[in-house]
Amino acid sequence: MADTPVVRPATGRALGPLGGTLLVAAWKWTWYRRNWRATAVSSILQPLLFLLAFGVGFGALIDGTGRAAQATGGLDYLVWLAPALLCVSAVQTGVFDSTYPVLSGLKWQRFFLAITATPITPGQVVAGHLAWTTIKIAGCGAVYVAVIALFGGVRSAGIVAALLLATLAGAAVAAPVTAFTAGVEDEGSGFTVLFRLVLIPMTLFSGTFFPVDRLPAWVQPVAWVSPLWHGTELARAAALGGAERPWGEAVLPALVHMAVLLAFVAAGSAVAVARFRRRLYR
Repeated sequence: MADTPVVRPATGRALGPLGGTLLVAAWKWTWYRRNWRATAVSSILQPLLFLLAFGVGFGALIDGTGRAAQATGGLDYLVWLAPALLCVSAVQTGVFDSTYPVLSGLKWQRFFLAITATPITPGQVVAGHLAWTTIKIAGCGAVYVAVIALFGGVRSAGIVAALLLATLAGAAVAAPVTAFTAGVEDEGSGFTVLFRLVLIPMTLFSGTFFPVDRLPAWVQPVAWVSPLWHGTELARAAALGGAERPWGEAVLPALVHMAVLLAFVAAGSAVAVARFRRRLYR
């Protein structure tokens, strides 16, 4: 007699808060491993073009003397720029993966509604989405670090810590953007404003291509509220070193940068969970 499969009885429960989160993240991984080519342009190719255009192309015009040397600390421009572009890549991935894909799950394909028809809660959906986005940011960042190394943009093993800090910066953007998307009721017209009036200015004026202190004094406070600036400051300090600075000048600012990024993650996640719950359970 053929063996009959053993079917476990349904328990009516997800595997606890962590279990539900992991199930959502695993579902996203299943989709990504089949469709990763569709996101390669925004996650890897676009930051690579920035590296080639600014780090290699524009960097060749900077001789590392005078004001240029003061701005980069005497470092080659490509080496100085590389950690910042790592953060830009992380932030762009966090933004793109938390806009149309999230709106699709809420409005068009409505797979988030299907997921929460199971014992998985809206909070677990948000946590799983953010967990997967963070993993994806780290994976794409690792590929980007390898490319930077090929072009000679890696100075020390501190680039590994810079990758982790850039991943935190990406999560600090993904959480509030997810919360924003959860409140979008139309076809996503607000995303155009987000991309053009938030993401692009944040990329240009967060210390990516030049120090923030080169901006007019009245503009600098705007840059200070940018998660990308906080991530860039941390990633540069990790990748380029700063042991020669006094303890208070090196450690205390780093703690402030970390606290700001974690606050963005916490606040964005809390708002996202509340909005997901209201939208999926109404």
